[in-house]
This record gives sequence, structure tokens and C-alpha cells, in this order.
Amino acid sequence: MTAPTPSADSYYQRTGEGRYKPTAHAQGAWSADEQHFSPLAGLVAHAIDRYLAAGPDTGLTVARISYDILGRIALDECEITVETVRPGRTVELLEAVVVIGDRPVVRARAWLLAALDTAAIAGTPDEPLALPETFPRWAMTDVWGGGFIASLDVRRPASPAVGRATAWITTGLDLVAGEPSGPVASYIALVDTANGITVRQRPTEWMYPNMDLTIHLHRSPEGPWTGLDTSVAFGPAGHGLTSTVLHDAVGPVGRAEQILTVRPQPGPR
Repeated sequence: MTAPTPSADSYYQRTGEGRYKPTAHAQGAWSADEQHFSPLAGLVAHAIDRYLAAGPDTGLTVARISYDILGRIALDECEITVETVRPGRTVELLEAVVVIGDRPVVRARAWLLAALDTAAIAGTPDEPLALPETFPRWAMTDVWGGGFIASLDVRRPASPAVGRATAWITTGLDLVAGEPSGPVASYIALVDTANGITVRQRPTEWMYPNMDLTIHLHRSPEGPWTGLDTSVAFGPAGHGLTSTVLHDAVGPVGRAEQILTVRPQPGPR
């Protein structure tokens, strides 16, 4: 494994066309030699943005992006390829694959829809969150390790209910060094933290990593804050679900779901 860059103002550095090297800020919370999936999810969205920018301007925007995590995501250089699965003038489907060491580790699909003016009928039953400045800072590093968690500014009530919390998250780091990222990619880069803002069991005793991440957007988010209104459920047979209403400072923007594999940490508890 190539050692990550120890200090940088970004989560990734470009090493070639479609190739990116993680910095130490992309380090995961479950293992020191793995990437946290959150910045990688944002990196995939960034690669999709670049793919779209290289073609004709269709005016389509991301309405859903789903990620399947196929295996261990080493803290090492990755290659991302993007292709069009279903072209169209009003609806389009793209697929992106992340490869590390000649092995696919993430497969993502994004539905893009035409942007139309529906402001007159826009609405949602989800209430806006209180703004970030009304929430106290939360030391997420008291619960979770890793360079990615340490890079975040997290605002959350100090003592939420078990398995239920609201939080705001932002970062001062760029997604890719020297490259501007669009608002959707920058927003998505923080969504996978939802599984860690409220825990049903301490991660030193139980493991509950997510196998996927699916994000539906009814409105394009605006930065720099990602708002999470999250519930976590554990079932009786080793499965769990993290469900989140997504917000920006204007209001709700969509939803995210993560399926979990729940199992005891190895060794004595």
C-alpha cells in the first residue's frame, strides 16, 4: 500500500486522469488502513461532474445516487471510471466504478433528471433544522477515530436519544487538491457520517459498517453545511438501517439510507 500524504488541505490529490491518492484526512473510522467512505462518495460525485462537464451541456441534475460497497476500501490510490448506461434528453443513468489494486471496491449509479420550474408547487412535510450556529460543537473524535472524523466541524446536541440525533457537519478541506468541486459533490462528501452521529452501541464493542449508501435529492443542496436528521435501527438478526432526512441551511433537500451489518467486535467485550 502506498502511504497517504501526511499533511494536505484536501482529502485527495489527483495523480492522473481518473486517478486519485487519498491524504491522511481520508482515513477511516473502523480501521486505520482504510478510507472513510464519506469522502470517497464525494469523490465519485466529483468524477461524475467532470464526466458531465466533458460532454454537451444537457442541463440534467443528479436526483439519486446509490453506492454499493463491494469490499475493503484500502487507504491507497484509486481509479474511477464513469460511463453512460442510459442516455436521454430528460432522464439519464450513469455508472461509476472505483478500483483499488485492480479490484472494484465501489459501484455507483446516478440518475440525472431534467431541471424544470416547479417552484409554484414545491413543498415537503419535513421541517427545517435549527441553523448550525444554534447547535453546540460536538467532539465526534470522542467516539470515533481516523483522520476523516478529525477533519470535521460537527455541531450536535450533547446528549441525544439513543439511535436518534440531528447534526450539522462541515469541513475546511477541499475534496481534491487544486480542483473546485461542485455543491452536490461537496455536500455528498459528508453524508456518510450519518451512521456515526448517533450510536446504538459503542464502536469499541460492536461493529456496524454500512454496505451501501443511497441518496435521493428533491433539491440540489447548497453548502457549506450538511444537515443530518438521523435514526438508527438494529434488527434481531445482525442487520441494521440508518435513515436520514438531509438538510442544508435553507431546508430539507432529500433522504439517505444505509444498510448495516451488525456484529460484535472480535475479542472480549
